[in-house]
Amino acid sequence: MSSGEFDGKVVIVTGAASGLGRATALAFAGAGAKLVVADIDQDALLATAASTTALGSETIAITTNVIDIASCAALIAGARAHFGRIDALCNIAGAFRFDHASNITPEVWDKIFAVNVRGPFFLIQSALPHLIESSGAIVNVASASAFLGHAYLTHYAASKAALVNLTKSLAMEFMHAPVRINAIAPGGINTAMTATPSIPDGIDFQLIGRYTPMRGSSEPEDLTDLVMLLAGPRGKAFHGACLNADRGITAG
Repeated sequence: MSSGEFDGKVVIVTGAASGLGRATALAFAGAGAKLVVADIDQDALLATAASTTALGSETIAITTNVIDIASCAALIAGARAHFGRIDALCNIAGAFRFDHASNITPEVWDKIFAVNVRGPFFLIQSALPHLIESSGAIVNVASASAFLGHAYLTHYAASKAALVNLTKSLAMEFMHAPVRINAIAPGGINTAMTATPSIPDGIDFQLIGRYTPMRGSSEPEDLTDLVMLLAGPRGKAFHGACLNADRGITAG
């Protein structure tokens, strides 16, 4: 990948305050993109923006709560107002937690789906006219949990499966439009969100161990090239795809 692959392109990255979102924003900055970084954590988001600016990227930070549809619309409107175009939307913000199925409340269920499915959809809905205009791309971040039953992650796994089907369904609906819509499905990633999860009492750790990748977890930086492939011109062959990058978890 050339360092200037995204010169002049405007890329929105959600979840940019930490983890994969932050690593992706830094990677796009290194490739010449102009950036709109978004997250609910304003202080950490501004730190990411300072880092991408230091790499030479013109960056704006917009504090965004993807649960709130008005906040999603404001993010897209702010990006368009500042830069005049949008070339890629990377939906990386996510919510993750372990729970016994019997203890999942409607509030917890709704929050997981709001962050992992509803937010990406309404961001896409707002961004699509601009992405069609620019022949741009959407990259959603799903999970290996979308492809296998995952104990104690019923809500999370179901939401990520929904995100994969959302990706494919939108790809079909916009088959004849000049926009590409794809997803990636990582396995474990070494981020703050996954490093210290709250583990409920009474969990069967043999069941949890089934999902531990035998090749270890990925670093966020291991996945940024894959996001950029799908967001840029090298990914022109992909539409409606979900690329598994889980170090073999779903292989068998």
